[in-house]
Amino acid sequence: MSTNKFWTRERIVSWPLLLALGIATVAYSYHRRWLAESQVAGEALQAQDAAHHIQSEVILFTEHVIPAGAPFASIMKDLGIDSSIASRLVSSAQSVFNLRRLRAGNRVAVGRSVLGELRVIRYRIDTDRMLWISPKGSEFQAEIQTVPSVTETAGVEGQIRGSLFEGVTAAGERPELAMRLADIFGWDLDFYTDTRPGDTFRVVVEKKKFTTGGAAYGRILAAEYRNQGHVYGAVLFHDPSGNPAYYTPEGKNMKRAFLHSPLKFAAPITSHFSMARFHPILKTTRAHMGIDYAAPTGTPVQSIGEGRVTFAGPKGGAGNLIQIEHSNGFQTFYMHLSRILVHNGEHISQGQIVGLVGMTGLATGPHLDFRIERRGQFLNFEHLPLPPADPVAPRDWSEFAAVRDRSLGLMPGAHESLASTNANEPAPVSRSANSPAPPAPQTSTP
Repeated sequence: MSTNKFWTRERIVSWPLLLALGIATVAYSYHRRWLAESQVAGEALQAQDAAHHIQSEVILFTEHVIPAGAPFASIMKDLGIDSSIASRLVSSAQSVFNLRRLRAGNRVAVGRSVLGELRVIRYRIDTDRMLWISPKGSEFQAEIQTVPSVTETAGVEGQIRGSLFEGVTAAGERPELAMRLADIFGWDLDFYTDTRPGDTFRVVVEKKKFTTGGAAYGRILAAEYRNQGHVYGAVLFHDPSGNPAYYTPEGKNMKRAFLHSPLKFAAPITSHFSMARFHPILKTTRAHMGIDYAAPTGTPVQSIGEGRVTFAGPKGGAGNLIQIEHSNGFQTFYMHLSRILVHNGEHISQGQIVGLVGMTGLATGPHLDFRIERRGQFLNFEHLPLPPADPVAPRDWSEFAAVRDRSLGLMPGAHESLASTNANEPAPVSRSANSPAPPAPQTSTP
């Protein structure tokens, strides 16, 4: 009897506890469910925000390499942009850049949203500049931005086994560096005919690394080329007007009134200046007042000096002819061209590309017939001395010497070559502002 009462009392006591536990369990379940639903709702909002961000901010680019001679509209058509939009893009960019003058080999890209909406047009003008065109309301806005880069100074050296191109690429550099070296030493060396196996070169050059990828060469601070025992040196400084210019370590200006050749990499000479040459077409012996350079059709032809175009067009047996008037009574003639890239009266800078090699007029094959005349008399360009420009000004000598020593000190193996140079350099002397510069150090550089 007492036992039954005990169990009855226990049951009475446990039921409220069980009820409380049940209520707590249900409440906890609802709380967990609420938390789960809140988390799902939050994740849905985050996903919605992410989707909105992707649709509005993410840009997918389609890039295209500019082919030679292709108009902007056709390039845009290949990238899915119709002609009316392309015309508006050209108009919007006109104030900052002419899209009708695209450079073959450069890259243009169309950026779209994930939904296919046009977001931006990107064109790499050169290594340092990028053109951006983006929608702004119902119009387009264009601007040119500088590509961020980091510049490092590097020393490069190499040896010639074949050509300068091969030597530079064998040193791990791009052919552009060979072109730059040819420009610097173009007044003293012909890199087609003067190079010999065993020649060496050393360069101190700035290298730009772009944050968008890729790299480019900056300034060449100093260069040296050893050709058959002769050392040609160049240091970047400024001329009296403050413009960049190259000088020998002794302070002589590298620049001449005329370049060494009308072709950047002079081709083989097939016919020399002569008072009696057998003409291969006319079959007669007559004077040949110029030099024939054999080169493929389309090879760029450069003006050997600054001047003004006095004739540009076809002229009988000379074919397509360009005639340029220079200072001191000089005139130069570029004949048999396949294309003329200048016009009458145009001012030409030294080294500017004026035409392309061809075989127009009386010509048996593609070549450039180049002639130079002074005050009515044709001259033999192969034996014509090329007078230099002004040397370092006396007032700039101390600055030049400091720049020279700093730049040459960055050369590979500079401690070996500079020792002999500095040993021969005279000590500074006191002089007035009008006194001449101290004598230049004597080295083997011509």
